[in-house]
Amino acid sequence: MAEQPKLPLGKLLIQKGVISEDQLRIALIEQKRNGNPLGKQLIGLGFVTEATIREALSENLNQQSTDLTSIVVDGAAIKLIPKDIAKRYHVFPVNYDKEQSVLMLAMSDTANIVALDQISAMLGKAITVAPMLAGETEIAKAIDQYYGFELSIDGILHEIETGEINYQSLQSTSDEYSQPLVRLMDALLAEAVQMNASDIHFEPEQFFLRIRYRIDGILRQIRSLHKNYWPAMAVRLKVMSDMNIAEMRTPQDGRISITFSGRQIDFRAAAQPTSHGENFVLRILDRQKGVVPLEGLGLDDHGLTLLKLMIARPEGIILVTGPTGSGKTTTLYSILNHVNTENVNIMTLEDPVEYPMPMIRQTSVNEAAKMGFASGIRSMMRQDPDIILVGEIRDKETAEMAFSAAMTGHQVYSTLHTNSAIGAIPRLLDIGILPDLMAGNIIGIVSQRLIRKLCPYCKESVQADEVERRLLGLAAGHPETTIYHAVGCDRCEHQGYRGRLSILEILKLNSDIDDLIGRRAPTRELRATALAHGFLPLVEDGIRRVLDGTTTLDEISRVVDLTDRLG
Repeated sequence: MAEQPKLPLGKLLIQKGVISEDQLRIALIEQKRNGNPLGKQLIGLGFVTEATIREALSENLNQQSTDLTSIVVDGAAIKLIPKDIAKRYHVFPVNYDKEQSVLMLAMSDTANIVALDQISAMLGKAITVAPMLAGETEIAKAIDQYYGFELSIDGILHEIETGEINYQSLQSTSDEYSQPLVRLMDALLAEAVQMNASDIHFEPEQFFLRIRYRIDGILRQIRSLHKNYWPAMAVRLKVMSDMNIAEMRTPQDGRISITFSGRQIDFRAAAQPTSHGENFVLRILDRQKGVVPLEGLGLDDHGLTLLKLMIARPEGIILVTGPTGSGKTTTLYSILNHVNTENVNIMTLEDPVEYPMPMIRQTSVNEAAKMGFASGIRSMMRQDPDIILVGEIRDKETAEMAFSAAMTGHQVYSTLHTNSAIGAIPRLLDIGILPDLMAGNIIGIVSQRLIRKLCPYCKESVQADEVERRLLGLAAGHPETTIYHAVGCDRCEHQGYRGRLSILEILKLNSDIDDLIGRRAPTRELRATALAHGFLPLVEDGIRRVLDGTTTLDEISRVVDLTDRLG
């Protein structure tokens, strides 16, 4: 396929409706007089902003761009490029990925071969430079703002220990990087994102502040600081998340949005008063990781085909179940992303909206505005939707509204807190949904857990012993089986595991199961019928992951019950 011809900047901006023909004519006359590039001339005349020019050039050149006005700086990247080099070539080091040895470099002119060659030669062959488009004045401001300050956490802590904390400057936006506490908070947020944490916990104790990150589902203590640090840190967090800094006795919620490594990262902040001060928890919402393709959910071929068949049904309910933090939202977003086309109207009701998605109408539940899940579904039904996502079924009214939507020709997705796919049926009965309403209206139920993946660099192969062979469901005469154990190395920070994936069970309802639901059959009977129709329980998907060397039996037993297999 032939590459699209690149439009001149002026024509591109007219095509986008950013400037008029008259404005372009004025800019071209001025450009002839003083020789400035057209983009700079348009900014100087006040016709466009630097951000508009950057986005237009980024699209035209098919080049990644970054907004330097709200970034969190990576101290390791700053150390790689001296200030005089950054000023000479109008570049700013945004992020350094040590694992891939890639330096993201913001440039006002990504086609400047001389600058790229000089910087590459200075860094050596081991580091790859990835240019990103940024505005010239943004780069100049970033160089002045971030160079010359200590950016490592230990260095900032030393700086604070030897100086005074100015509480007023915590709220100011001008030259805030001269305040070490501002840099400390940014450095902690950046470190958590780099370590792939999902949550950051700031926990005040009587004499110290504990900082823990939840990495791969496990809380890990990262630092302990003196209690004196916490009041100023709490003020800074409240300022960043638009909370009331004077209120310390009631819980508060807020949101922080930063740019890190050229991508938008959101943090959902929650403050809770405790006996030793306010406890802060930040949930990290990385949009890049929030939506994965359906094929990236970790299903085998049979499971993926089954899920696609369920999604293809035009009306009915699909439920995703599992405990908190089991990846239910990610799975639902992946399904929505799969069905998101111009031909359908998708509407969601969430608490709150976690990942903004194009073309999807997303609404946050707002109890203050009397917009609960049930009333939200009622109002969404008037918006002519094809597909509805209800964040969670919590009560009878929400459940009845969701089933009502499914019965009137809509496809409905929702989550439910149960331990298994089959467990969703008695849970809905317990909420108060009539069996007749369920039978025929539930397309299928997905239950899932998140398990940690073995670090590929240090995992150790062993022969499964007798107990492990029984847990794996292998017959006594089965040939020896190799499985893996976690060890720990520098690359996985001596945890033995790196990253997570989901294990899933998919229950596709059929007429036999619908009949059992209709007559309130016990769970044992539902399970037996499902197994007879090829249903694979969660534990089987986990065992598959042990046998293919992705994880360990210890990790599977942490999230599912394996004791039945020893009986």
